[in-house]
Amino acid sequence: MSSFSRCAACKYLRRKCPQDCILAPYFPSSNPQRFVCVHKIFGASNVTKMLQQVPGHLRAEAAECISYEAIARVQDPVYGCVGIITQLQQQISQIHSEIMKTKGEMIAHHCAHSQHHPPPQPQGDPSWSISLHQQQQDYSQSDEHLLRKY
Repeated sequence: MSSFSRCAACKYLRRKCPQDCILAPYFPSSNPQRFVCVHKIFGASNVTKMLQQVPGHLRAEAAECISYEAIARVQDPVYGCVGIITQLQQQISQIHSEIMKTKGEMIAHHCAHSQHHPPPQPQGDPSWSISLHQQQQDYSQSDEHLLRKY
């Protein structure tokens, strides 16, 4: 037993760490601050119960999620992870708007450029010009649909 050191949870709670401690694999003594945050937000007993309810092969991921949420709650007690998610969603929305604006500018530039310099048409093949005209209409309609959608 002397080679077995206590996990961060058992050290923090000042108790003997059993060899089958459910918290030991996820809260090693090398990172005590991780358990301190988790204990402050959820409590050791609740974390133990949560981990016991999760299948063994998913416990590491569950402990990681619990730890991440606890750290987020310590940093932002009101919103926690939701605050981070909301910020990321706002960034995505802003970037998406910029993309749509850029696409609109590209379409406007393309239309202005094509009016000044009509594309060369091969002689004797009327299907080519109809095809090109249809492609331009398809692009315009799809871009209008995207611009209306957002």
